[in-house]
Amino acid sequence: MITKFTTVYAGHVDLPDRGQDTTPANERRYSNEHLASVFEKTEAIAKKMDALGYDTLWLAEHHFQHEGYECIPNDLMLAVHLAHVTKQIKIGCAFNIAPMWHPLRLAEDFATADILTGGRTIFGVGRGYHTREVETFGAPMLDQNANRELFEEQVEIIFKAFNQESFSHKGKYYTLPPEVPYRGYTLKELTLVPRPIHQPVECWQPIVSANPRGLDFMVKHGIKGAVGGGAATMQAGPITGYRDAAARAGKHLKLGEDLQLGLHIHLAKTREQAIREIAPIYEEHVKMFAPLGFVPGLTPEQISAVAGRGGWAAAGVPTVEHYMDLGSWFAGTPAQLVELLKGFEERYPGMEHISLSSPIGTPKATMLEQFQWIAEEVMPAFKAARR
Repeated sequence: MITKFTTVYAGHVDLPDRGQDTTPANERRYSNEHLASVFEKTEAIAKKMDALGYDTLWLAEHHFQHEGYECIPNDLMLAVHLAHVTKQIKIGCAFNIAPMWHPLRLAEDFATADILTGGRTIFGVGRGYHTREVETFGAPMLDQNANRELFEEQVEIIFKAFNQESFSHKGKYYTLPPEVPYRGYTLKELTLVPRPIHQPVECWQPIVSANPRGLDFMVKHGIKGAVGGGAATMQAGPITGYRDAAARAGKHLKLGEDLQLGLHIHLAKTREQAIREIAPIYEEHVKMFAPLGFVPGLTPEQISAVAGRGGWAAAGVPTVEHYMDLGSWFAGTPAQLVELLKGFEERYPGMEHISLSSPIGTPKATMLEQFQWIAEEVMPAFKAARR
């Protein structure tokens, strides 16, 4: 039963143009002043969502994106600020990319944010998907096996640091602490100072491939999963896979429990108007994510086509309606969105969290209008559940 409405804002600045016939993604470059506007935009979003009764604003950690698509380099620092200018909304990390951190620095920074925000910061970890980001910080991304190995060891360390008053660790990548002399004794253990006050630490991670190894790892550490909307149309995949992993660990979950389902959405007075308005924003999303492999089903030729201007129809690039049919995008009226979400409730009775996000490229003013509309005409349909 849906009880918590959230959004994911990856940190795009307002773009001067959008769509397949406008500036190609690799040609976008903006001034430092414009890129820094992401912080004012995020604050406006947080304040609006807070006033409207949303549960969580999820931020995303990214680096070096002069293209203006994902411009927040530190979710935890921003979470502390946003918690101080809002009253109750939680700020989620979707996600801290562990391979770009030393695990103990990440654990310390989260503990600091947990304390300073009164428990309103939600922890999240991910492996990353931009080579420019991860490899620049000296961690593997091209070597996926090494990336996963590193990530899993880092998460093990982070939870030791959160949960144990003192700890040590010896693995492939880290020996903590190093056995060095310190003030007259040999160092054998460490203590995170301070540790998070709000325990157990709630942690989330994206579910992409639904690989059993990854799902078993999540369940082992009590990590909850964020899945894309396309998974909602499948009886197999991330949603059932997570429940099955829990069962392997002896834990009974309802279908959808401990998961958050995410949709890219746009509301309008009619479905036709919504599709017209979301089309150029969808195209901007494809320009950004297709070369990274995050637009499923595209051929190499189609990925090449979206790197230029126009010609998408001739190349057979799917329209937004294709992904609406798959369930990962929605464009329509508030009543139609309520109907869709009620269907999710029936299919996934354990699901509490729904993330309704304005896609990358959506202007700030439009995002604020969409949040208002959802709060007024969608959330009330689930009001009884939220009490």
